[in-house]
Amino acid sequence: MTTATVTPRLTHARVLHSEWHKLWTVRSTWITVLTATALVLGVGILMGATYTSDGGDSDVDTVILTLYGSQLGAIALAVLGILVTAGEYASGMIRASLTAVPGRLPVLTAKAAVYTGVTLTLTFATNLLTFLTAQVFLSDTDQAASLTDDGVLAALAGNAAGITLLGLIALGLGATLRSVPGAIGAFVGGVMILPEVLGILPYEAMETAVRYFPTQAAGALGSATPLPGAASPGAALLALLLWAAATLAVPALLLKRRDV
Repeated sequence: MTTATVTPRLTHARVLHSEWHKLWTVRSTWITVLTATALVLGVGILMGATYTSDGGDSDVDTVILTLYGSQLGAIALAVLGILVTAGEYASGMIRASLTAVPGRLPVLTAKAAVYTGVTLTLTFATNLLTFLTAQVFLSDTDQAASLTDDGVLAALAGNAAGITLLGLIALGLGATLRSVPGAIGAFVGGVMILPEVLGILPYEAMETAVRYFPTQAAGALGSATPLPGAASPGAALLALLLWAAATLAVPALLLKRRDV
């Protein structure tokens, strides 16, 4: 009697599980995650511990003040997004992944989904911890606030969403350029520096357009009070979603057209 060989059926759940396993078995994931968390928490505690009501920062939004470190954390998590895609091309593991998943697109969507879930959860939890810890030092100052104050919880969540979407843009750049140094350069130069350069040009239309660039839109999401000259939270979130979708659409198209 012969025994039939049963081939495991390829499903989206199994592709997701594979990407989850790959993410957490790479040392760079732990390094970047711990670095991002330490930067946000460390800077938040420093800001809270050194703040004085007469120091001239009373007009700064409380959430922005406590989450100053998130700008540095966002860079670390953007690097993680690049490593998730471009890092696999650098190691050559992408060939095995695409061989196992002939449809190819499920690999990219699974990477994006796993990265989104991990980054959003981690960033929001870090934001909550940082805000609450910083408020221990700020409780007797004009920056004292609580999670139940108007806009605070939404700003903490908005900050997490903004950082996650910036990371997805970095992930898309990594998948497009397939080079870790190249993608980091493109992210720093194109996403972080270029809008600052365009913003100083003496054109009102350019000033308006820059509000919807990724880093500026992410900043508008992380404030408990409206920022002067910034996009509204709804418009900023929509802009970031469109940027992320467009950046991921390019490698999706390339996966269908290229051999690898």
